[in-house]
Amino acid sequence: MPVLLWVPAAVALALVVLPVVGLVARSDLSSLPARISSPGAVAALGLSLRTAALSTVLCLLLGGPLAVVLARSRVPGVRVLRAVVLLPLVLPPVVGGLALLYLLGRGGLLGSHLPGVRIPYTTAAVVIAQVFVAMPFLVVGLEGALRTAGERYEAVAATLGARPWTVFRRVTVPLVLPALGSGLVLSFARALGEFGATITFAGSLEGVTRTLPLQVYLLAETDVDGAVALSLLLVVVAVAVIAVARPRALRGQR
Repeated sequence: MPVLLWVPAAVALALVVLPVVGLVARSDLSSLPARISSPGAVAALGLSLRTAALSTVLCLLLGGPLAVVLARSRVPGVRVLRAVVLLPLVLPPVVGGLALLYLLGRGGLLGSHLPGVRIPYTTAAVVIAQVFVAMPFLVVGLEGALRTAGERYEAVAATLGARPWTVFRRVTVPLVLPALGSGLVLSFARALGEFGATITFAGSLEGVTRTLPLQVYLLAETDVDGAVALSLLLVVVAVAVIAVARPRALRGQR
């Protein structure tokens, strides 16, 4: 490994680690247990975990098939579709929230045709916002794995008489399991930390739409120590999710 690579690598690592160290240095560790166990913090954490888990399942059910279509389809316009799928990765989350609001709001493109149905400022809006920003992480990783794996094993299975669904279930899915696991972890972590689209589309209603990032934002204006404590809680939860899921993904690659 070239020695010169260590310098930018060390700077990159510092950019990730030092802000977290700054949070730890700023926090009052003696009051940390009381702050993270407050009713508001517990409610926000529970809502975040539930909605992030549900949005990750939806990312799997919707984004998985989309990744297969983008990787295997030969229909015209696939490149355009791929670019559209990547939009949430580059759009500011607030813009995504506004887009969802004007689509599903009471006077929106689709919302105006759903009389009696209110989606914005509900828990369902939180899940939709999380799926919007998190699903591209799963699609991109899974599509890349499908392209790398190629189609030769699937072609061999098809020539042996396997039906398309059997080929998908017995050949395609096992080939991309490690990438699927990594994509699900990234989607869950992104959903857990989602803020901009959520506050724009779902608002900040305690017990209904106020997830942990929104609780941190609210406390930052009135109780900085409380905001720092909940920020550390978010960091711990995210690290725990990655630490649990990463070894399994590595075992799948072997």
